[in-house]
Amino acid sequence: MPDRSTRPFGSPTAPRRRAAVRAAGGALAIAAGLALTLGATPSALAGTPAMAAMTAISPTGLAALALFAMSCALVALEEPLRLAKSKPAMLAAALIWALVAWSARGDATAAVPVADAFRQVFLDYSELFFFLVVSMAFVEAMAERGVFATLCAALARRGWSYRRLFWATGLLAFALSSVLNNLTTALVIGAVALASNGGNTRFIALACVNIVVAANAGGAWSAFGDVTTLMVWQAGHAGFFEFFRLFVPALVNWLLPAVLMSLAVPAGRPPAQAATATLQRGGIAIAGLFAATIAATVASVQWLALPAVYGMLAGLAFLQGLAWWIGPRTRPAHSAAGDDTGPGFDIFRILARAEWDTLLFFGGVLLSVGGLAFLGWLELASTQLYGQLGATAANVTLGVASAVIDNVPIMSAVLQMQPTMDHEQWLLIALTCGVGGSLLSIGSAAGVALMGVARGQYTFLSHLRWSWAIALGYAASVAVHLWLAPVFTAP
Repeated sequence: MPDRSTRPFGSPTAPRRRAAVRAAGGALAIAAGLALTLGATPSALAGTPAMAAMTAISPTGLAALALFAMSCALVALEEPLRLAKSKPAMLAAALIWALVAWSARGDATAAVPVADAFRQVFLDYSELFFFLVVSMAFVEAMAERGVFATLCAALARRGWSYRRLFWATGLLAFALSSVLNNLTTALVIGAVALASNGGNTRFIALACVNIVVAANAGGAWSAFGDVTTLMVWQAGHAGFFEFFRLFVPALVNWLLPAVLMSLAVPAGRPPAQAATATLQRGGIAIAGLFAATIAATVASVQWLALPAVYGMLAGLAFLQGLAWWIGPRTRPAHSAAGDDTGPGFDIFRILARAEWDTLLFFGGVLLSVGGLAFLGWLELASTQLYGQLGATAANVTLGVASAVIDNVPIMSAVLQMQPTMDHEQWLLIALTCGVGGSLLSIGSAAGVALMGVARGQYTFLSHLRWSWAIALGYAASVAVHLWLAPVFTAP
């Protein structure tokens, strides 16, 4: 993964401007939600379950919301401040729950629910944490064995035209992100486009926009493809195979802007590349084991009624055995972090390369949102958002908001709100939160990462030029999902 401190947005001062805009947007969104809640009538507030112990609109509740808003602003400013996003997120979570516990001190009837609520939120996070750790371990293991480098080299040697390369990289990004995460997919396929572009800046800008949109759309129709879909699946609001209903809407979300952008792809073909890469021992076996782990995870949920994390941990056990078989004398290949030092294939070195900042960030967000839910904020927000707008309008609005605010806290908040929605609406929020980040280059991890890799060629403005086409794809995907919903719900 590229160094966060050196990712350009197009000019030396641009990162601070873009991050400041995102921080301001996130703070305004949170402030708007607060204003809506404070604007609720007393009769609307009186029916909230949390009012029996403590109210959201109290010194404790307001302080907790302010802490969360400040942590979101600091997360948005992580690049100019060079501050890992997990630090403000974890600190906010600790302080919010300290406030909750402090407000319940001396009252035994209130202290027990506080402890139980924290344990439940932490249990939910633990399952997500270990699921993602195993997934990241497999991705890093395949990268270390040269699986992705071999794919990049094979495509770079094809000598395809710019137009064919544009469609090939987009299709690969759409397909791979349904199994890998959108960040890894964008980095891998982005490397192919960069290696094959022949120095054509116009092509690389279009290709990167296409890859970001395809990676985000591809992750939206699979429970494994994005953290938000994974959260919905683990919460039991949609079954694993039900996410396949989103395949056509997700495909439309990518294809419509891709068709429009392809009209601007330059003619001709780049010069042939002499890229080479070596697939190391065990690479194919690890890829096959990853596929088997996914199948075992689905089977453990569908037929054994066990949490999804069980299947992933079982796969990690087999990966450890495979690492022993590959042997410590094996020469290391490539890692996603670009680190080729150290001994041969070592599973603990692979685990150390996981995105620990991201994992801890998720923990901070989920715990913070859980604290706000206990204080009653999400009950009030649910009443104002889903009660006033309706499920469809609320889900579409939240998807657009995910272009500015990280989609993980948005999805976490929705899950904590527990609005009354059918399966199709839960799938809709999974779709919109998954693809809404494509509207801006800073709206998803895939876009931010590619801006760092394609220095000065793929920028915030180059993505913004095509936001209108991406917005059309977003609207079309929502319309297609709503149009197809009766087909799947019919008896």
